[in-house]
Amino acid sequence: MTTSPDSALDRAASELGMGGDLAPEASSEAYRKRMARRREVQHQRVGERNLEKGLVLVFTGDGKGKTTAALGLVLRTLGHGEGVAVVQFIKGGWHPGEAKALELFGEALHWHALGEGFTWETQDRERDRELVQQAWQRSCDYLADGDRKLVVLDEVNVALKLGYLAVEQVLEGLALRPPLTHVALTGRGAPPALLERADLVTEMKLVRHPFREQGVKAQAGIEF
Repeated sequence: MTTSPDSALDRAASELGMGGDLAPEASSEAYRKRMARRREVQHQRVGERNLEKGLVLVFTGDGKGKTTAALGLVLRTLGHGEGVAVVQFIKGGWHPGEAKALELFGEALHWHALGEGFTWETQDRERDRELVQQAWQRSCDYLADGDRKLVVLDEVNVALKLGYLAVEQVLEGLALRPPLTHVALTGRGAPPALLERADLVTEMKLVRHPFREQGVKAQAGIEF
């Protein structure tokens, strides 16, 4: 793992804190001095971190929001006028609200739902495996495409977990990217080798879910 350019500055930022009622100073003058020092440290931290590179971002865990997080990146990237590709593994059989909304961006966004649904719906392991491999070939085309600033591999972690795709394939595919192309990989159960390769890993933690606790069905705008 790459270490921080200056961990001393990171420690100083942590010690100075966020301010507000978390700061211990009672007087306004002492508080201003703390925040002035915090601003100075933050400017130094930002100033020395000037590297630009294509990032590998993994959104995993049992909690809701993995695909949603990746689609937030899609919207940001499109907003900057850059091209995006979304390849959905496993998912299929419906046209989600985000795909409909993002149609407004035309050819800037290429969206492919290349699965046929959950394993208990398809009930055909070999067919599922075949579709995953087809989706992966499409993904590799986009990963190597310099016109796509961001590639989202939605639920690819699930395809890995089910054994339909090898982690070695994914790591090789990531190496196809131009230097400034970002890739987001979503789904539960991201394997250790992928987590080790990633630049950013966010694990969604399940605390409460309306389907499980209240019997609330999947609703438009929330789940799809």
